[in-house]
Amino acid sequence: MPRFKLTIEYDGGPFVGWQRQENGRSVQQAIEEAVAAFSGETIVLKGAGRTDSGVHALGQVAHFDLTRERTPDVVRDATNANLRPQPITILAAEEVGADFDARFSARRRHYLYRILERRAPPALDRGRVWWVAQPLDVDVMHAAAQALVGQHDFTTFRSSQCQAKSPVKTLDRLDVSREGDEVVVRAIARSFLHNQVRSMVGTLKKVGDGSWPVAAAGDALAARDRARSGPVAPPDGLYLVAVDY
Repeated sequence: MPRFKLTIEYDGGPFVGWQRQENGRSVQQAIEEAVAAFSGETIVLKGAGRTDSGVHALGQVAHFDLTRERTPDVVRDATNANLRPQPITILAAEEVGADFDARFSARRRHYLYRILERRAPPALDRGRVWWVAQPLDVDVMHAAAQALVGQHDFTTFRSSQCQAKSPVKTLDRLDVSREGDEVVVRAIARSFLHNQVRSMVGTLKKVGDGSWPVAAAGDALAARDRARSGPVAPPDGLYLVAVDY
């Protein structure tokens, strides 16, 4: 029984999230149906990360099993053909061993958050960035972010609906930089809590616009209190960039 690893790009705007749900169409459901359309087999697709509604991916990873042999090129091209015109693309397909698991074999996950900082709203990137009209101080945002790097109890930045067994995670990197009109936040860890990245970004934005002092991020972390977090940043600007194995 061959197992295939998929690398996937998608616009999360039209979907209720990665995971199959009863209240709308998910990315997982769309791909499962596309594979079934060419293979004649009902599959269960297992992803590396359960992105929320509106969150995008440049390099989501998932795996599934087939009973019949197929070449990776056929899996990629036939799945893409059956996904059209939905905004999902299979970038690559490869056959992997039966011990590969897109979720549990992952060593690190890379997320990117894009903030468009300018007076004029986005036209082409509407739904793909968080538009912030006021100036942001990138240097103080980056300085504040460093208090969150390392192993901590991230209860403050955890959704009340988070299903993780423990709020303790190790954040390998959290960098804030400027790229033209954009303020870009990059986060790397083996795994993240539900809404962790968006909650951290919302807190750093409050520091960047001068509403909160640079120490606020570290103080909020130490409080282990969800009420101490900044607002959860909108899903529009968040991207799952890559997964390391």
